[in-house]
Amino acid sequence: MRFDELKRHVRHRVLRFSIMENLSGLIFSRKLTRHGLIVLSDGRPWPRVINKGGEIHTENCQFYSGVRLEVDEGARIEIGNGTYLNRNTLIHASELVQIGRNCKISWDVVIMDTDMHAIPGRASVKPVIIEDDVWIGCRVIVLKGVRIGRGAVIAAGSVVTKDVSASTVVAGVPARAVFDLRKTAEER
Repeated sequence: MRFDELKRHVRHRVLRFSIMENLSGLIFSRKLTRHGLIVLSDGRPWPRVINKGGEIHTENCQFYSGVRLEVDEGARIEIGNGTYLNRNTLIHASELVQIGRNCKISWDVVIMDTDMHAIPGRASVKPVIIEDDVWIGCRVIVLKGVRIGRGAVIAAGSVVTKDVSASTVVAGVPARAVFDLRKTAEER
């Protein structure tokens, strides 16, 4: 990043967020392997990192109170520029959880790439990939091996067990396509 661009990013962050949010983010970012400008909002409890030997890479992100990032040995969590994780969101990576740019992740969301225990004859770990510009509603659960396409919307309370196509709204348990955002209102 060029110095002029960095200066612009810092100025934008300082004007948009309070000094405490920026300072808290600076202190918190020391727990991350690689990071951009981090902002912590809503005070305590601060986000928590449980790192068992993996890596957490973030760009310029915003975390709200109660967020928990857990990464196992050799695993990685990647969070793209402009993404925010709202209150009490849990991300657990045993291999890879990758979240794209400008994603909006609501309260109490759980994203995990593992079953947390082995089931005979089945893989217990598969990466989770969330592409850019995805909206994830309150209390959604995203399970292992899922890829959520660019611009998708996951309705509150859904359990995502299979891939979600780009620009698709899904809802339910298990989550199923409700409609395609690319279609105009007349086509629906």
